[in-house]
Amino acid sequence: MIAQTPDPPYYAVIFTNIRTDIQDHYTQTAEEMIHLAQQQPGYLGHESVRDGLGITISYWESLEAIKNWKMNSDHQLAQKNGKEKWYKAYKTRIARVERDYGFEV
Repeated sequence: MIAQTPDPPYYAVIFTNIRTDIQDHYTQTAEEMIHLAQQQPGYLGHESVRDGLGITISYWESLEAIKNWKMNSDHQLAQKNGKEKWYKAYKTRIARVERDYGFEV
């Protein structure tokens, strides 16, 4: 599903990753992180896909909202597990969205 974001400007956190073969609660934790992010002040939506390469883009009102999400203790534990067992490689990028456009069917 395409996230329904407000008029720009807003911010995008682009998380790209390559998984290991270790499952160890990965799916459950990923679902919990989505639920938790949705409760965070400043959260605007997200989009996610995995086809070998995983890409999740979350949208936020401000850099402060992103910082607060990064500092969430449950999120920090998930980040630690990601580094230690779930990901072979990952990259996080933060970008300011200046313009968006599209159409819906």
